[in-house]
Amino acid sequence: MDEYISFEQIPFGSDNFAENPEPRCPCVLLLDTSGSMGGLPIDQLNEGVRTFKQELMQDPLATKRVEVAIVTFGPVTVEADFHTVPNFHPRELDTTGDTPMGAAINMGIEMVARRKKEYKDHGIAYYKPWIILITDGAPTDEWNRAAMNVKEGETSKKFAFFAIGVEGANMDILKQISVRAPLKLKGLMFREFFMWLSASMKMVSGKNPGSAINLLPPSGWSEL
Repeated sequence: MDEYISFEQIPFGSDNFAENPEPRCPCVLLLDTSGSMGGLPIDQLNEGVRTFKQELMQDPLATKRVEVAIVTFGPVTVEADFHTVPNFHPRELDTTGDTPMGAAINMGIEMVARRKKEYKDHGIAYYKPWIILITDGAPTDEWNRAAMNVKEGETSKKFAFFAIGVEGANMDILKQISVRAPLKLKGLMFREFFMWLSASMKMVSGKNPGSAINLLPPSGWSEL
């Protein structure tokens, strides 16, 4: 029977470090799914996340290196832990509840720290993680500790944090949370934003970990 055993090639984007020892490029999406995102905004956000996966799947290197996780709020829920792109299957998000943004940011930071430890334990190189917050409101919980954690993480180069405000977002609070200037989404251009994000992730994952990264300009989807 032995001649019938086939040794299949390792599929693209295996999450197993032994099978896929490529350096990893982790990205956490913190997505506001509070009640005010209901209707067209959540539909467009879902479409954007699907586009993100489709775009990344077109880049063989990105499929092995980029890992995506999703945290929604509120309530704060880990929708998807870190997976390489082929194993990232975003479900259709719906809207409920308020906007516990502070807790969601802290959860994202903890997830990144834990994933980096897993990389180190397995001898896997990694890129600086990205944490991306998308919100259309203001936090309904205590957010000062989250703002301190973001500043500490950025200062010590533990991650890069990006805040994207949808129509209705409290940009003043986002400015206090994010070290980088928060960007305002033009209308409901989630799809265009995720095209930009996937292009940026492809660019980053094609270089060596630790290389200086010049982000693509946020043209088309951002109100500057």
